[in-house]
Amino acid sequence: MNNLTISNTTAYYKGKVRDVYSIGQNLLVMVASNRISAFDVILPKPIPYKGQVLNQIAAHMLQATADICPNWLLDVPAPNVSIGKRCVPFRVEMVVRGNLTGHAWRTYNSGLRTLCGVALPEGMKENDYFPSPIITPSTKAEAGHDEDISREDIIAQGIVNAEDYAVLEQYTLALFERGKAIAAKQGLILVDTKYEFGKIGDTIYLMDEIHTPDSSRYFYADGFEERQAAGEKQQQLSKEFVREWLIANNFMGKEGQTVPEMTDEWIDTISKRYITLYEKVVGEKFVPQAWSDDATVQAIETSLAKLQ
Repeated sequence: MNNLTISNTTAYYKGKVRDVYSIGQNLLVMVASNRISAFDVILPKPIPYKGQVLNQIAAHMLQATADICPNWLLDVPAPNVSIGKRCVPFRVEMVVRGNLTGHAWRTYNSGLRTLCGVALPEGMKENDYFPSPIITPSTKAEAGHDEDISREDIIAQGIVNAEDYAVLEQYTLALFERGKAIAAKQGLILVDTKYEFGKIGDTIYLMDEIHTPDSSRYFYADGFEERQAAGEKQQQLSKEFVREWLIANNFMGKEGQTVPEMTDEWIDTISKRYITLYEKVVGEKFVPQAWSDDATVQAIETSLAKLQ
């Protein structure tokens, strides 16, 4: 995807997956590309329709949670484009976990019983439910890896004040409960996810994407308890399969490692898996839309003319 020429662009940021255009002082255009990243590395080939999948899941979920807290989204003018309010972001990601999985499990399995200042119960197995969801924040790194941080350190370091942080916690837990309820209707378990927030004046807004396969981990509910009892691996609905393929091919983003070749067949497989993710998470048939850059810019300009 090429950089787009959009009227009144005042700043431009190219992320691992998204391109973000600041329009004037108050609006953002967020373009979800077909780039795919793993281990903080952008893989060399794009995945057809991935941007549309992520953008449309995020829009669906933002609309489904708009009664819980204000969010940034104003319009979705093209399949892979969202336009919304420009907020001043909090420099933390609110990671929330319902199950002992991934990074939390690796920490636990190493023998530690605290994560981001949160005490972890004894006697848990991988993928077990926590007694109640836990929040394990991470810093938003400008470069490199995000780092775990505790509630107490966030407040002590002045990253977020205590009053705002209490609101972030409240919103995070409420959003996660809604996300779990939406997932349950689709036969899924929302295992963990992350939320990002920002401020306009005194109002806190939910920003960016939510409940997408890039920001969340889902398990299939059917057979979950049986697999847990038998000590078997859980069936995941996430982009974990891409990471597993990379690990199997000796790549974990470390210095000196080379990204394995991505064949056309493997790219097609990833694309189909993302489409399956969309249909399972949203519960609707995915309709692929391949728009040209010109058509995308025209739709963005038309939307901005109404919003400005």
